[in-house]
Amino acid sequence: MEHLSFPNESAEYRRARNELLDAEMDLRRQTETVAAMRRALPPGGTIKEDYVFERIGDHQRPEQVRLSELFAGKPSLILYSYMFGPERDEPCTGCTHLLDGLDGAARHVPQAAAFYVVARSPLARLVAWARERRWPHLRFLSAEGSSYTRDYFGNTAGVTPAMRQERGYEDGKDWDEPMINVFRKDGGEVRHFWGGELLYAPEEPDQHHRSLDALDPVWGLLDLLPEGRGDFFPKLSYR
Repeated sequence: MEHLSFPNESAEYRRARNELLDAEMDLRRQTETVAAMRRALPPGGTIKEDYVFERIGDHQRPEQVRLSELFAGKPSLILYSYMFGPERDEPCTGCTHLLDGLDGAARHVPQAAAFYVVARSPLARLVAWARERRWPHLRFLSAEGSSYTRDYFGNTAGVTPAMRQERGYEDGKDWDEPMINVFRKDGGEVRHFWGGELLYAPEEPDQHHRSLDALDPVWGLLDLLPEGRGDFFPKLSYR
């Protein structure tokens, strides 16, 4: 295979870069292998209940809506759990930087699948924050008073006692997590298709905050740098 050659590069650089390219091609193959395995999953469980959320409706007024009504004629629904519960004065900075990137994607994704951001805060708080953040495309659902976040692991309250002990979670202390779930609707039946369980899987050394890397443009860009991610972590602002 003929390789590229950049100006003034050394033979040592090219040998190392070609070896890296082989690894990148292997990763590309593995990425598609994993995606094919995901698409081939057998039907997941039917939803525990037809959860009720609050959203801004087509007439720009708050309205109640059930999970089964969120699909908007599409077969699939993506729900991202935002770490912005009532106990927080400000939302999670990690979630927020990801949503900064996904707001642009939210212009396009609804052409193929319904997509919402879910949080346990009142709807007015979420709408005000989206306006301040200048997110014109993301759509929000308030799960205030709903058990959705617990049942589908957007909060650690749904984790089993055995997993709590294994992970070292303190009893009586729970917090939101950036869980992403996909649901599938077939006729009148709604089933869970896939959830981002990597979020709860044991981490490898130096691999904190990597469960949603496939969706995250910031980490993807920083991984291209000679210094990598370093000790950077997103903030809500950089004033």
